[in-house]
Amino acid sequence: MAVTAAIITALSSTALRALAYVFFRWIPGHQLPPIIYSAALIYISSFILTLRSALEKLMSIESEQDQKLQSDGKHPVNGIDERKNHSSEYQKKEDRSLIEIGEGHNTGWQTIQTLLFGLPNPRPSLWTLLSVVVNILLVLGVVDVVYRGPMLHQSHDLSFSRVGFVSDTTAKILFREPDSTQLPVYVSYRSSPGSGKDISWKSAGQVYWLSDDTDYTYALTISNLRPSSRYQYAVSNNHSGSFTTAAPVGETLHEGGKFTFLTSSCIKPRFPYNPFSHPLAIPGLKYLAKWIPSMQASFMLFLGDFIYVDVPRRFGNDVETYRREYRQVYASPDWPSVSENLPWIHVIDDHEIANDWDKQTKDPYPAATDPWNIYHTSLNPPPALPNASYFQFTQGPASFFLMDTRRHRDLEYAEVASSTTKSMLGKTQLSSLLKFLKRDEPTGVKWKFIISSIPFTRNWRLNSADTWAGYLHERRIILEAMWDVGMRGDGIGVVVLSGDRHEFAATAFPPPKGSKWPISATVHEFSTSPLSMFYLPVRSYWEVPGEDEVDEICIKYAPDGNSKFGAVELEEVKGGEQGLLRFRLFIDGVESWDYVLMTPPAVGGGGRGKDAVWG
Repeated sequence: MAVTAAIITALSSTALRALAYVFFRWIPGHQLPPIIYSAALIYISSFILTLRSALEKLMSIESEQDQKLQSDGKHPVNGIDERKNHSSEYQKKEDRSLIEIGEGHNTGWQTIQTLLFGLPNPRPSLWTLLSVVVNILLVLGVVDVVYRGPMLHQSHDLSFSRVGFVSDTTAKILFREPDSTQLPVYVSYRSSPGSGKDISWKSAGQVYWLSDDTDYTYALTISNLRPSSRYQYAVSNNHSGSFTTAAPVGETLHEGGKFTFLTSSCIKPRFPYNPFSHPLAIPGLKYLAKWIPSMQASFMLFLGDFIYVDVPRRFGNDVETYRREYRQVYASPDWPSVSENLPWIHVIDDHEIANDWDKQTKDPYPAATDPWNIYHTSLNPPPALPNASYFQFTQGPASFFLMDTRRHRDLEYAEVASSTTKSMLGKTQLSSLLKFLKRDEPTGVKWKFIISSIPFTRNWRLNSADTWAGYLHERRIILEAMWDVGMRGDGIGVVVLSGDRHEFAATAFPPPKGSKWPISATVHEFSTSPLSMFYLPVRSYWEVPGEDEVDEICIKYAPDGNSKFGAVELEEVKGGEQGLLRFRLFIDGVESWDYVLMTPPAVGGGGRGKDAVWG
């Protein structure tokens, strides 16, 4: 019984420690806390039994020693006592294997057992106490991660402002103010000092009433602005910021002909876990903030999983549960440094709703999209169609189509990936996307960006049904429309930007060999995440040559790092006929890789002719 209890103690302690490490450093999955709590209960129960047995055996040994000392030199009678000693020999060996004590002697191996496996050591008791305290602290850390933020930092009193989509003549501003004594709220703006323009403040509007209907927020649009101009805005509840209007379509904003924007996805406060950090701290935002001043980015294109409502525990499916998650990100002490001077544009993904969401508008979708619409849709670019959840805009030398890959998708496992009736976008959104790819662009626009919350490549083999790998027929339709862009001869390149995988990969999609499309029509994808979340030590991305006629070539795979974001820099090539794209990858605050693309040649003719010009 004692040996069994010791084995259970060692196993439960080892499981507790290993799973806590995984939870704190690798993945804060909702499955782990219940297992860790169970392991802790088993450990405590078996530890008490093992310790009690060890103490009893220790007292028995000490009692035998005392009896020997009191025997006054008398020797046991040969026979009975020898047989007694022989019969108890096995029990004594069991005692020593359990607590490694023989006549008061303590071994180094026993100390190692205590520290590594949590086994009790009655002599000395310091190591036992230390081992128990470690396990208790690990359990308390899990409780801290799961409950401290959601319970003690619900951010009902959050007051803040931020900038959303900024065009060449407009800027969208959102503010939140739950304190009724701050009403009415006045919003003003002016040209930044030093711009050479009139710097007197102008009214952008006033708000006399805020209610729980919009979580005490209000979004407004400042209009009639000048292109390529720097502005400041101020809200009467003591918030302010700045923004720069976009250049006219087809032009670049900065000297030297460069247009820059950022891309990433996936945020979870306080991961990796640090017990001494603020419960709403977001380490990845610190890395981002360090680079913002030097990049002069026009906006952050955030590709989903702004919240993780189901990690590490879902506290409900109601509107307030979802609203709290958004407020906590905006209440993070690290948020102001990445939003005061940088507009954010968003697409939705599964963790804003539920993991691997494929149930369209069923519950809890209505509750989930309440704060999504309040905090993000209200600040996004115009929808592609009235009331649509997907967006498009043109800015500088690029046009963008922001897909909604969740609201309209068919069930992931209802049909095989190659089914001709299986859709991720739905008929209407797919039609809008194809029209976007087919349309002519204004002079100076050299790039079309397709924004997907999940990877376009199927090279990610883990849970691939949730990506475009589960919707191959529709993906092929889109790919052919992308290759058509490169064949038209108007010098426009197509790039896919995605996130979701908590890894980075750059993938090329060349047209099938011998097809009508030139190699210069190759589509490229840059998939970047997380901005601040976990990554797994398990590698999940690889090529399978000859999988079908669509080759997917790995250009770069970078799985490690808790924080990743990309900077997309668009430049004009001398002469203005082709565009240049430079993608810069940042991992844990360090620039780790860059890659350069050129647009297809702006020439007509067949594929061979284009490829000869393209090089």
